[in-house]
Amino acid sequence: MNTVLTIAGSDCSGGAGIQADLKTITALGLYGESVITALTAQNTMGVADIVPVSPDFLAKQLECVFTDIVPDAVKLGMITGEEQMQVIRDCLVKYQVRHVVIDTVMISTSGRHLMEPRALCYYMKELLPLAEIYTPNLPEAELLLKRTLKTREERVAAAREFALQYKGMLYLKGGHDDLSADDLLYDGENFVWLSSARIPSSNTHGTGCTLSSAIACGLASGLNKIASARMAKEYITGAIADGMNLGRGNGPLNHMYRIKET
Repeated sequence: MNTVLTIAGSDCSGGAGIQADLKTITALGLYGESVITALTAQNTMGVADIVPVSPDFLAKQLECVFTDIVPDAVKLGMITGEEQMQVIRDCLVKYQVRHVVIDTVMISTSGRHLMEPRALCYYMKELLPLAEIYTPNLPEAELLLKRTLKTREERVAAAREFALQYKGMLYLKGGHDDLSADDLLYDGENFVWLSSARIPSSNTHGTGCTLSSAIACGLASGLNKIASARMAKEYITGAIADGMNLGRGNGPLNHMYRIKET
């Protein structure tokens, strides 16, 4: 069985982070492992508090995983500080991890910043270059490039700028667009638009976590980058369209919509 490791924060409400990742990996038929970077107190209405895991304990978790059930792909989610980033980078380099998907988690759905400001420089310089695919949404891409991205032309120009800095394939998510949910892929040579109609739903808590985990599943299963991205887009669109409605705020998607009751 193919395996995927998620390195991310824990969401006690189950909609995002480690919990969303493991649901996605299971639903797509792979074996999921997890290394927790932080405990969060959160629900569909927002993040109340964050308690980061110490770098030493983070390193021990990673060592336990990589010396036993070695993952076929790794997904990185929320990483709060520079010391955590250094531990993760050292591990990925030491074990020469081939398939790394980075979900650039910087801001929660409710608007809370999840990364220490001083860690952003290290993140951009040392972690993002290790990604085979990285998946910023529009606000995150704007934060990284320090400019707004409103039009499709501006997104294409941004993709070219990202390609000058990082060798991995950009998956620029369009979910924050008011008119469509079109995503843009760029591998430094080819542009691919993944188009879909906007689903009228506010229940999108954990979409970034879910998408990046699904992409990692595709890579771990032997699909190429474009095929992995297309599969993930199809999966997450179905999970949103299922129409599950839980919580008093931005509710989660239904990760298990493909699993029917017997």
